[in-house]
Amino acid sequence: MQQSELTKVKVHNEIELCETSDMDAKQVIERILLQNRISYCIKWKKQGFFWNSHDNCIFCVNDNASSEAIALIEELDDDTYSKIRVIMQKSPDRYF
Repeated sequence: MQQSELTKVKVHNEIELCETSDMDAKQVIERILLQNRISYCIKWKKQGFFWNSHDNCIFCVNDNASSEAIALIEELDDDTYSKIRVIMQKSPDRYF
């Protein structure tokens, strides 16, 4: 069986959308992305040894869905939005 041209292509199109350490805000973001059928992944960033805060989670989405996802996050209420830091940058991690 011959390999197609598309299976040889490796694409790196993941965008780090936003970051939060608040678990309630995390659940709100997850719910919004799932309701709008935007696939995502969460990366956990551990704090240093002397930090007393929680671990931060970074939401990553495909570059094609980033504009829709950021528009949905900006529509959140002020209390939830204040617990979120918008990143909107290409992910430095490569998995291949």
